[in-house]
Amino acid sequence: MKIDSLKSGAEFSNQQLCEVFGCSPQGGMRRSLSSSTLVLVSNHVSSVYHDRWIGNVLHYTGMGQKGDQRLDATQNKTLAESRFNGVAVHLFEVHVEGVYTYVGKMRLNEEPYQEQQLDADGNARRVWVFPLVVEVGEVPTIEQTTLTQQVERVARQVRRLTDDEVRRRAERARTVPGQRSTVSKQFDRDPHVAEHAKRVAKGVCDLCLSPAPFSNGDGQPYLETHHIEWLAKGGSDTIDNTVALCPNCHRKMHVLNLESDRHALFKRTFNRK
Repeated sequence: MKIDSLKSGAEFSNQQLCEVFGCSPQGGMRRSLSSSTLVLVSNHVSSVYHDRWIGNVLHYTGMGQKGDQRLDATQNKTLAESRFNGVAVHLFEVHVEGVYTYVGKMRLNEEPYQEQQLDADGNARRVWVFPLVVEVGEVPTIEQTTLTQQVERVARQVRRLTDDEVRRRAERARTVPGQRSTVSKQFDRDPHVAEHAKRVAKGVCDLCLSPAPFSNGDGQPYLETHHIEWLAKGGSDTIDNTVALCPNCHRKMHVLNLESDRHALFKRTFNRK
């Protein structure tokens, strides 16, 4: 496969990436002399670096896991000089472990700048950040579910930190958040099924059996419809699989999805027959 024929969104294994570019299988900045390229890997699964998209610009953190980074060292220098050194820069992103998604050929949009990030030991240090844009085409979108999984994965890691460590890192957090365009799968749900669930509930949550916490703009008890077997996991859009829940119980089902709660909800729909 030729580098010029690569399409944005194409997925590779690490081995395939290395075979195409003739680069090392390790690191986030991989220089290849044979193909005169610099392969950048923005790993959103496991990485000490805080790369983020802001609009169509990727703010990519340079090389060096501990201590202050240097702009004149190794591949940081290669990337900083990429506008005139003849080295083509190509970007891959990792959203799923072991899957390298090709973004495209990149170029520096502005001069590199410095900011504070935490290193691999959790110590504050100065890093170099490279604003990059896709040379041709648009920034590829990612599935909303993939982004949600990334956020949840990071949240689990943060929960393992001590209170002092969380506070220390929060005080050094970036003031400008990253942004990313996403796509989500929308199901064409039957409105009659949803309305039926709300009407038979008669303003009472099917799980906690408490009255709806408030009324909507039309003065109707506010309940949300929920599919016991999620549509995303093959559940059906039928009255036997649809219930009406208060916002709190609805969120509980999407966070915990306990088997005991699922059993209770199926029992509710069965008893309505």
